Amino acid sequence: MSMDQQSPTKDAQTWLQQRAVELDNKDPLAHCRQHFIGTDTPLSYLDGNSLGRPLKRTPDDISRFITQGWGGRLIRGWDEEWLDLPQSIGDQLGRAVLGAAPGQTIIADSTTVVLYKLIRAALAAVADPDRNELVLDTENFPTDRYLVEGIALEEGLTLRWIQADPAAGVTVQQVREATGPRTAVVLLSQVAYRSGHLADLPAITAAVHDAGALVVWDLCHSAGSVEIGLDSAGVDFAAGCTYKYLNGGPGSPAFAYVNQRHLASLNQPIWGWMGRKDAFEMAAGYEPAAGIRGFLSGTPAVFGMLAMRGTLDLIEEATMAAIREKSIQLTDFAVEVFDALLAPLGAELGTPREPARRGSHITVDHPDFTKATVEALWAGDVIPDFRSPHGIRVGLSPLSTSFQETLQGMAAMRDRLQG
Repeated sequence: MSMDQQSPTKDAQTWLQQRAVELDNKDPLAHCRQHFIGTDTPLSYLDGNSLGRPLKRTPDDISRFITQGWGGRLIRGWDEEWLDLPQSIGDQLGRAVLGAAPGQTIIADSTTVVLYKLIRAALAAVADPDRNELVLDTENFPTDRYLVEGIALEEGLTLRWIQADPAAGVTVQQVREATGPRTAVVLLSQVAYRSGHLADLPAITAAVHDAGALVVWDLCHSAGSVEIGLDSAGVDFAAGCTYKYLNGGPGSPAFAYVNQRHLASLNQPIWGWMGRKDAFEMAAGYEPAAGIRGFLSGTPAVFGMLAMRGTLDLIEEATMAAIREKSIQLTDFAVEVFDALLAPLGAELGTPREPARRGSHITVDHPDFTKATVEALWAGDVIPDFRSPHGIRVGLSPLSTSFQETLQGMAAMRDRLQG
């Protein structure tokens, strides 16, 4: 039901404020917000899809590690716990967020490095000289596009581009049309970084497999905001970052998922001491560790893994089903606010309206939106982000964002257009 149908005689801003208060009061996850630093301030943070807020427990977790772990156990910490963290946290991530059974997820590297490992491993697994095409889309995140272009140049492969709608995303039909007997690997993002379009991961995975190819999913904008189900969808490989909805902090390490059916036969291309069988043997020759641990390369970034454990605990308590429902409600409300406050000023919604087709952010486009617009909003403690040429992304983190915070930030966007 539209705002006008429910409140034909009330001022839009007043009605929206009442609506936001009502939604916050009814929100079963509202208590989660109090666990994050900064949510008790007037600041409106609408960029959790780029960098999530830290948890209030994070300073204590890190301080305890410094004094008791690093400072207390010293080098003994590696044998006692730290060497196991990439897989133990990976298993929790798989269980809580990815829909992945144990032994298939590892925390390591950056998303770029992880994607490189996975794509190269997938290409080696295909091992068919006639399959010499990599499929990707024009609207994927720049790292993904640059990376695949580089791999194609290294390996003498052909790129097949899916021309995605910037305001939507890649469809199952487009994937079917782009794949065939020459396809080796397909790389796509589950949630488009600009539009917020949520791809049909199970159906697209099935379409890629029907073509005899393998699929690598980038989950950077979906992990922690939507239900994923990697195992149930039969996904081959996936990667993602942990500093967005997983609140790992700036530069926290990425994760790699490899389906169990591939683990025994795969070798990743970046051989390092931590991925070797018995890393401390320091022997000549590289023998990869069994299972997902073989996808490690260098020394684990222990500090970068600590913060995300708190969020994973909170996600397991809240459940991804409830988090996804909150995400839908937040983006629904954001679209209501857009229709009432921004559309009348000539703004356009660059995100699908159907809840099932979007992740946890929306993009608002207007010819007058520039990077300077966002800088002015930041100066007023309203923090979205800018996406060229004239889009402002409104990122809504289900565990830490309130409905009133969403309205406050989008009303400030309206004020910038009116000013």
